[in-house]
Order: sequence, then structure tokens, then C-alpha cells
Amino acid sequence: MASEIVYLNGDYMPLEEARIPVLDRGFIFGDGVYEVVPAYSRHLFRLPQHLKRLQHSLDGIRLPNPHSDDEWTKLTQELVARNAGDDQSIYYQVTRGVAKRAHEFPLNVKPTVFMMSNPLVTPPRAQIDQGVACITATDFRWLKCDLKSVSLLGNCLLKQMAVDAGAAEVVMFRDGYLTEASASNVFIVRNGVLLAPPKNHLVLPGITYDVIIEIANANKIPLELREISEHEVRTAEEIWVTSSTKEVLGVTKLDDEPVGEGKPGPLFRRMHAHYQEFKQAVMRRAA
Repeated sequence: MASEIVYLNGDYMPLEEARIPVLDRGFIFGDGVYEVVPAYSRHLFRLPQHLKRLQHSLDGIRLPNPHSDDEWTKLTQELVARNAGDDQSIYYQVTRGVAKRAHEFPLNVKPTVFMMSNPLVTPPRAQIDQGVACITATDFRWLKCDLKSVSLLGNCLLKQMAVDAGAAEVVMFRDGYLTEASASNVFIVRNGVLLAPPKNHLVLPGITYDVIIEIANANKIPLELREISEHEVRTAEEIWVTSSTKEVLGVTKLDDEPVGEGKPGPLFRRMHAHYQEFKQAVMRRAA
């Protein structure tokens, strides 16, 4: 089996050959950001939007972008071409670079740029048809969740809570209101209206979140972006989690209590079909 090819600081190489110094600030401090771009049939999905979010994250930690959008595009296309599999998940990581251990930002240090490809695994048919279970928790992460920081210990702890409970995700609340899940955005349906928390510093500005909103608007699905109380979530007719890998997935059990009728609801089924159509249309335009 061919070795996975990664990109590190200007060079493509087998994964097992990639090395960074132990004083890289991403390793020492988690001082860096990341991005994940799906590729379907080797076509990158909404790459400009992903690069815009990468720029937002870099700006948020005051780290100059080491590449232009054109350069990122060429690097990403080349990485996809060098790896096997038509459907890939491209991971970017940019750290502040290698410097002596000191909290203040170092001067004149070159950022570390790492990219790798993993197989893009979307939800199996059984999960789409039957939905998934989730649990809830207090959102104890830092207050800049709109930045895709590599400092993901809070998210890892929350995700492990879900694993321990045999659940797919942790739906989080802060001060009595919905934020997001450990690695997903969250939508709910109440009285036939699709609801989602607005973009702010407490939630990641999801690319799939934007797609769901575009589809809802294009298909005249009632939509409100506003604060959502924990009570509204727990009594919702439908709950969805969305991300680049989950796409849109129905939640049918929350803390061992059924959501709605305990199966993916009618608006989910409608949105899932629209999402697949949207994705295929994007890929046809890219071909």
C-alpha cells in the first residue's frame, strides 16, 4: 500500500518522514490554527470559504498568513493528486513556528505549515436513516470558539464524554443557551421552523452551517438565527448536527430521551436530500 503523502514547510514527503522540532510553538503552546477541507471525487468543496475561515483564525491569533489563496489552492490540489482515494479530507495546520519557550510572540520566526490527507468518511446509510444519540454538557471551553485553534483539549474531553456514553456527539450549553457540539454545529426544529444559534465568538462559523442556511433560504424553509434556550433544545421536534464530515445528521436521542418521534424527522429528510443535490451541483461545476 502506498504511503500517505503530506506537505511540510515546502516539501511533499511520506508521512513517516515528516518531523518538526520539539520547540515548535504548536507543540509547546498549541499556538496555531487549523482547517479541514473536504474533497469529493477529487474536487475541493467550497475551498474559498474554507480559506476565508483560515484567514479569520490566523487574524484572530495575530499570525500572518504564509500563503496567498492561489498558493493554498495549488498546494491543496497537489496534495489531493499525490494521495489515493477520490474522497479526501485535507487537514491544514499553521503554527507560529520554532522559537525558545517564552509566552510572548517571537520575532522573525517562520511559521510551520503542515498539510495531510485522510480518507473522507461520511455517515453510513444506517446513521442517516436511524439517526444518532447525543448527550449534553456544559460548554467549558475558552471564549474564542470562532477560531479553529489547535488548542482542542476541551473539545477532546467533551468528545470522550460522548464516546464513554456510546453517543455520537456532545451538545453543549453555556449559561442556559445552545452553543454547538464538540465537533459540529447544531440546528433544531420547533413548530416547523429551523433554528440555529447566530455566528459569534462562542461557536465555530461552520462551512456546512452556511450551506444549510443557503439551502433553507433557497427552498423557502422557515429559518431563524437566534439564541436558543436549553429548554427549546430538549423539547425540539428535530435536532441535527452538521460538519464537513457529518454533512447533516439527525439526532434521535438526547441524554437517553427520544427527540421528537425518536427517528429522523421530515425536515431532516428534506434537508438531507437537498444537501446531496447541492453537493452534486457543486461537483459538476468544478468538473
